[in-house]
Amino acid sequence: MKNKNLSNLFLFIMSAAILLISACEQNKKTAAAAFEVPVFAVNTVLAVQGQIQDYITLSGDIYAGSTVDVYPEVQFGKIAEILVSVGSRVNRGTSLVAIDPSRPGMTYRWSYATAPISGTIVALPAQIGMMVSSAVPLARIAGGSGLEIRLNVAERFISRMSVNLPCEVTLDAWPGETFYGSISEVSPTIDLTSRTMEVRVNVRDTSNKLKPGMFAKVRVVTERKNNIVKIPAAAVISRFGEQYVYIIEKDAENPEINLAKKRVITPGILIDGVMEITSGLAPNEEIIVRGQTLLDDGSRVNIIERVTPLSAN
Repeated sequence: MKNKNLSNLFLFIMSAAILLISACEQNKKTAAAAFEVPVFAVNTVLAVQGQIQDYITLSGDIYAGSTVDVYPEVQFGKIAEILVSVGSRVNRGTSLVAIDPSRPGMTYRWSYATAPISGTIVALPAQIGMMVSSAVPLARIAGGSGLEIRLNVAERFISRMSVNLPCEVTLDAWPGETFYGSISEVSPTIDLTSRTMEVRVNVRDTSNKLKPGMFAKVRVVTERKNNIVKIPAAAVISRFGEQYVYIIEKDAENPEINLAKKRVITPGILIDGVMEITSGLAPNEEIIVRGQTLLDDGSRVNIIERVTPLSAN
């Protein structure tokens, strides 16, 4: 009986020792986990060297570059025949409208209104049977092939307007196509009613797709910079009066570990979600563009995705 009691005591002590050792190992694992360095998942992108441009988007109507109204040479008469139609191409001296100047009881030879310049008929108010008047034009001719867009620019933008600024033109009539031109004229006065200034844009159209009367959207490029560093604006953090990004650096002791390093930057132009960086970044530096809001300087990161860089143009 005594041996049996000793045996039971020995088993109890061994069981208690095993449980104690197991608890100690678990506490060690818990403590190690408590001191484990957190790793943050991020997306990155490379800073790009290229071009950035600031612009103002406006809209206006397309007009013929130069137009001439045709008036009758006779003071009295009735339109007897119309020899052209809207869209007709005419040369200088071409007969446009025949006018019968006859009076009751008297018959006269017809008089003809002719084109003073070569161009295209863009308006034809004349109608057969209509009495002519020296104050009412019979036709309107657009000379040459030049077109212009007339824009009304709000007062807050007029300081940014100047002759020869490049323009990009798009139209609903030709989706996906861009036409190019430049500012040819800036009005010296402001309309008192609308508080706008008229600006005229010459537009190049070798394809003859643009027509007078069309509605156009115009992007006036007010500033263009080349060979600058640019990044997605979403990568920039603004806190406590400074703006900065996080770049990727390798850990000095273990190159397989990626660290997030804070880099204060100086921003420039911000347009369409793209920011110019005037100082603080170099081209091709890898910056964190997503997941950076929870980081501290020196945080460990795991790069989940490398986003396609911005276009250089």
